[in-house]
Amino acid sequence: MNPLSVLRDSLSFFYRHLGAILPLCLPLVVVEALITQLLYRQLGDQASPAYGMLISLLCYPLYSAALILFLDTRSNGQVVANRDLLARAVQLWPPLALLILISSLLIMAGLALFVIPGVWIMVNLVFAEYLLVLRGLPTVQAMRESARMTTGHFMRILVCMVGALAPIWLIDGLMLLALPDPSPGTELIMDSLSGFLQLYSTVVLYRLFMLLEGQQAA
Repeated sequence: MNPLSVLRDSLSFFYRHLGAILPLCLPLVVVEALITQLLYRQLGDQASPAYGMLISLLCYPLYSAALILFLDTRSNGQVVANRDLLARAVQLWPPLALLILISSLLIMAGLALFVIPGVWIMVNLVFAEYLLVLRGLPTVQAMRESARMTTGHFMRILVCMVGALAPIWLIDGLMLLALPDPSPGTELIMDSLSGFLQLYSTVVLYRLFMLLEGQQAA
């Protein structure tokens, strides 16, 4: 399981299916960015980051579940209408939102303890969403199974995660340097673009999930 091969194959899949992923996920990404922007403009610079997290909990589980379902169906040669993927994502929203909330709190608590524990928790929980969405595991069981699956693969998973996100962080940084004080419309475009590009990491982790699951089943 070569991280470079995983990143390359995932990028190829993301590019080939971009035309299908855009209408599936981008509208919800834009809605999330718009609500966040409006809320923080209303509350001011001193508003708690918790508000952004709550907005993310409303939108992210929907487009994340829809994308995971899309990845699974397309990888199996099936074509499912976006409305059906989104309908299933709505059904999965309660347990997935709970999973994301618990995972986020654990990761933030770990990051507060000199960063490394937070990174360790994040890597251990990377497959929990896939196990819940695709295998139907309950929230806590999905977290436990994810920790089991990642055992012995920490560095490879971390390299894939950083490899997927580092270019997006670079793009974000360059946009902020070029436009340090963007207009509301430009800020919305920037935030939406960043949020959408981060979905590439979902594709990368799905690829890793399937490879590790296949290895462990063999």
